[in-house]
Amino acid sequence: MQFKRAWTLLSLITLGVSLSGCGQHATEAGNTDAQKSQTAAKGAEPKLKKESFGKLPDGTEVDSYTLTNKNGVEVKITNYGATVTSIKAPDRSGKMDDVTLGYDSIDGYLAKNPHMGSLAGRYANRIGKGEFKLGGKTITLAKNNGPNHLHGGPNGFFKQIWKASDVSGVDGAAVRMTYLSKDGEENYPGNLEAMVTYTLTDQNELKIEYSATTDKETVVNLTNHSYFNLAGAGNGDILGHQMKINSKQTTPVDKTMIPTGKLADVAGTPFDFSKLTAIGARINDPHEQIVIGNGYDHNFVLDTGGKLDAQAVEVYEPTTGRVMEVFTDQPGVQLYTANFLDGTIIGKGGKTYLRRGAFCLETQHYPDSPNKPNFPSTVLKPGEKYQTTTIYKFSAR
Repeated sequence: MQFKRAWTLLSLITLGVSLSGCGQHATEAGNTDAQKSQTAAKGAEPKLKKESFGKLPDGTEVDSYTLTNKNGVEVKITNYGATVTSIKAPDRSGKMDDVTLGYDSIDGYLAKNPHMGSLAGRYANRIGKGEFKLGGKTITLAKNNGPNHLHGGPNGFFKQIWKASDVSGVDGAAVRMTYLSKDGEENYPGNLEAMVTYTLTDQNELKIEYSATTDKETVVNLTNHSYFNLAGAGNGDILGHQMKINSKQTTPVDKTMIPTGKLADVAGTPFDFSKLTAIGARINDPHEQIVIGNGYDHNFVLDTGGKLDAQAVEVYEPTTGRVMEVFTDQPGVQLYTANFLDGTIIGKGGKTYLRRGAFCLETQHYPDSPNKPNFPSTVLKPGEKYQTTTIYKFSAR
C-alpha cells in the first residue's frame, strides 16, 4: 500500500511538472489574447482627455478637451467660449487632417479672433440697429458691427469661461459645458442658464446639443461658428469645394446686412445650391446680394421642416474626397465664406489664413428675428426650455 501510494504521488508530481510547462505557455497565450481583447475593447471605447490650453491675463486656467472615437477621428474643444479648436477627419485614403481654422493656444483667441469655432450667443448673428422691443420695452444692445449688434456683443458667450464636465457614454466621447449669463449681461434681460453638449460618435458625427432656460423673458439664438476647409486648415481657399443646400429661399439683406423681412427665391441666382455646385462658381457675381455681402454671408431658409434626419447641407472637397454633411432642427443656416480673412492671421501650425480660406455653416434662427414678427420667434419665457441640435458628419468618397 505504501509503495502504491508513493508511486501514485510520484506520478502526480511528474504529471504536475509536465503540465505546468504547458500550462505556463497556455496561460501566457491566454493572457496575451485577453490583453489584445482588452486593448481592442479600449480602442472601441469613447475617449476624452483634458489638458491645459493656457491662461487668461488674470491667471484663470483655460482647459482643452480632446474627444476621440474608434475611427481615430478627433475633436478638440476649449472651455473658453465653448470653442471648437480642431476637427481631424480622414480623406479618401484615410489620411487625417485638421479641417477647422483656429489657434494652437488661448493666446491666439485672445488676440485677433473672428469667432473661430466659438459658440455665438446670447444672440448669434445680427440684430438691427442694436435694439429690439420685448414686453413693451426697448432693449438697447452694443453696436459692434457697424450700426448693428453681432453675435451677442463684444463680450458675448465666445469670451466667457464655461464649466465643463465629462458626459461620455454609449453614444460616444462627450463634454458638457454650462454658463450662467446674468441678468443685464450685454444688456440682455434675464438670468440665462445655457448648456451645450459636444458628442463625437463612432459614425464620425460631431453632435452639438444646445439648451437654455431663463427667469425673465429674453431672446436666444445659439450657434457654432467653426471655419471649415475640408482640404485642411490653411491649405488654400475653399472656392473649389462643392456645396448643396436644401433651400429654395434666402432672407435678403439691406446694405448693413440686416434682413429686409422678405424671402427671396434662389432659383436662377447665385444662391441656388439645389445641386452640388462649386462655392467659387458665382461668388464674384454682380448680383446685388453678393456685392452687399462681399461674397456669401447670407441666411438660407431650410426646407428640412425641422427634421434632424433630413440633410440640410452637403459639402464635398474633390481633391481629398472629404465630405461634410449638416443636419439640424433649426429653420436656417448662415453660409459665410470668410470674405474678411485677409492673410494677417497666423493660425495652427504657423499657417496663414487667406481670404475665402474657409466657410462657415451657422445653423440658426434668422438674423434680426426679434425685430421681424414674420420670422420664427426667438423669444424664450420663464418655464420654457430652448433646445436645439446640430450634427456635422464627416466621411470621404
